[in-house]
Amino acid sequence: MIHSNSILLAWGIATLSTIGSLFYSEISGFIPCTFCWYERIAMYPLVIILGIATLKKHHYAWIYASPFSLIGLVISIYHYQLQMFPDQSSVSCSTEVSCSGSWILEFGFVTMPFMALSTFLLISVLLLSPQIKK
Repeated sequence: MIHSNSILLAWGIATLSTIGSLFYSEISGFIPCTFCWYERIAMYPLVIILGIATLKKHHYAWIYASPFSLIGLVISIYHYQLQMFPDQSSVSCSTEVSCSGSWILEFGFVTMPFMALSTFLLISVLLLSPQIKK
């Protein structure tokens, strides 16, 4: 069941992530850092790509959607470890907002880059796991 709807689920997750990031920046007033922008650049096209693939029943969407999710995953892993170990870099990645700072810290480890990491990982698994089963 999940494999037959994996593109639809990935689209839903990408859409919720996009809405969430826009809420945090536009309504809550959180200013995105440089890596947050890179993560958005990887996430936002997924909404369009996976949405079209869902409507057209295009089962090969993983070919052109997975690079976005995997690149976003790598960026968010780096960003998350930069937040968890801020002493690695004495130079901020942005003049406005530090990439090692965090607006949110829940349970001692959940930050925005962690949420992005989780989202990109889940989308990547949803896109690639049906291909592994073949």
